[in-house]
Amino acid sequence: MLRTLLALATAAALAAPPRTLRVDCGHTGDAASERFGVERVVLEPLPWPGDPAKAIDRTNLGKYCFEVADKATGRLLYSRGYASIYGEWETTDEAKTLSRTFSESLRFPQPDAPVRITVKKRDAKNAFQALWTFEVNPKDPQIEQAPGPEAGALISLQKAGDSADKVDFLILGDGYTLAERGKFETQARKVMDLLFEQTPFKEHRQDFNVWALCPPSRESGISRPSTGIHKRTPLGTTYDAFGSERYVLTFENRALREIAAQAPYEFVEILVNADTYGGGGIHNLYSTASAGNSTLGYLFVHEFGHHFAGLADEYYTSDVAITNSPNRPEPWEPNVTAQPKDPKWRALLSPGIPLPTPWKKAEFEAYSRASQKERRAIRAAQQPESDMDDLFAREKVFETRLLGTDAHSGKVGAFEGANYEALGYFRSQEDCLMFTRDDVGFCAACRAAIERVIQQYAK
Repeated sequence: MLRTLLALATAAALAAPPRTLRVDCGHTGDAASERFGVERVVLEPLPWPGDPAKAIDRTNLGKYCFEVADKATGRLLYSRGYASIYGEWETTDEAKTLSRTFSESLRFPQPDAPVRITVKKRDAKNAFQALWTFEVNPKDPQIEQAPGPEAGALISLQKAGDSADKVDFLILGDGYTLAERGKFETQARKVMDLLFEQTPFKEHRQDFNVWALCPPSRESGISRPSTGIHKRTPLGTTYDAFGSERYVLTFENRALREIAAQAPYEFVEILVNADTYGGGGIHNLYSTASAGNSTLGYLFVHEFGHHFAGLADEYYTSDVAITNSPNRPEPWEPNVTAQPKDPKWRALLSPGIPLPTPWKKAEFEAYSRASQKERRAIRAAQQPESDMDDLFAREKVFETRLLGTDAHSGKVGAFEGANYEALGYFRSQEDCLMFTRDDVGFCAACRAAIERVIQQYAK
């Protein structure tokens, strides 16, 4: 009997998932150079949520990737592609004159023995090249194991199965007081349902576990520096990232990770307690959305598309801080291309479609320029958010009519205007959730990319 019990105990130990190990690091540089440094190594409190059989990333997404290899044998144990705040910031004008440091994290299953970690970045031909290599010993006594700050009770919004078999999606709240916890939970359930109204998430709802955490904030709302509002919230989210009034990010990575570590997660959405239109999304980092805005159904899913599947913005008439190369290199993002004659979604092209594909581009641009001018005026005058809502509603009516009644509406081709550029970059369909706020959903290229990511994480 004792021998049987020992055998069962051994089998159970072998079957138990490893803990989650996290390396917090600093990413420093400017437009011309970059470097990394280890801040600390953390053993998170929960088991690794992923499928051990899918430890190697097959999606080929991200501006960066990292690989974890056994130090003694060189065997690859884990890899993931990702994008970063630094990777966006280095394309801004500020990066031409200033060096900055951003905190980032690399998370992976706790190994049994020392590992060598390599961070890579894409070159001009989109091939990953090594930037930084360092070693981690999982038995190092300096590894941080202290519990994180209070995050409140974990909310299970949808439990579809074991974490190893599902995509674990965590919704965090920022800027909600303890008294507003019920408000957050209502909004979290709302965005979860909005996500699963969209194809292909709708068809894969049972492939997701959805969790929520809402660390209490001392005061309601988040920072909006352009209007003189500065607040300290548990996750540090703020409008005006990179000088863009609508871009919501947090630069407090450590705070984010210490809260998120208290839930199983692979993808993170931060709902901010605000009504002003704003959000953001970075692949395999997080996405954000203002929970009280009237366009939440579009805003949340659009930004989550950036985070989840590395989707590029397909719009190009709005003001952005990022500067693209004038050479128009082929983007790594799956839904935009610089090669209209041979797009990366070639297998999805509509039969007989002309490449590039003509569309009512001039009419769209004329209307959009006028709308952007009105939008800037609304913000400059600090008019009520209802005025911005009215503008968005009028835009939606015009764009739905124009883009839905064109010669190649609904067809898959190569439509010029994408990735913040009017010329040189192309999208797969005339309209898409990554292009406008219309109700058309994701284009064919976006849907295919989302499917690939779901397959990477779910059984």
